[in-house]
Amino acid sequence: MNIKRIEAFLRVCATLLLLTTACLVRLDTQTTLIFTSFSRTATFRDMNALFVLVFIDIAAAGYNLIQLVIRRLLSSHLKPDMKTSYKYLVWLSFLLDQVAVYMVFAATSACLTASLLAVTGEHDLFWMKLCNKFNRFCAQIGGAILCGYTTFLFMAIVSSLSAFGLFRHYSPKSFRDLK
Repeated sequence: MNIKRIEAFLRVCATLLLLTTACLVRLDTQTTLIFTSFSRTATFRDMNALFVLVFIDIAAAGYNLIQLVIRRLLSSHLKPDMKTSYKYLVWLSFLLDQVAVYMVFAATSACLTASLLAVTGEHDLFWMKLCNKFNRFCAQIGGAILCGYTTFLFMAIVSSLSAFGLFRHYSPKSFRDLK
């Protein structure tokens, strides 16, 4: 397999995992009876980190799909001698890949931090443990966080391949022939 196919495969996997993470978080709700006559529903809107995670994951999935389409169109319509004149597109792709990776990592890490507070609580601030009352909700969010970190790893590999594709334009001729 060549580098372009591996990158496309990883982008498709990352897109599917991003959409899975967004769906797991967005569609997760659980209603629990707190007191005898008071019920509470836990949703992704209760925690700002979950709310942000959904939108960042959807945006990153859209970015990966756009990258796949643009790369497919460019590879089919460009002549081999014209590909070296598009270095600015390679730079743009590299920088956007970096932004997407860091945004997914930051959103997933913020979600993990907020979720740990829901699991452990904070005695000094009188925050109770919420996962005692919303077991299924917390388990599904935990699965979404696991998908988010797996996606981060895939996107980090894609970003590394993007860096290789960029810097091989500035390397000796032996690395330029790798495709």
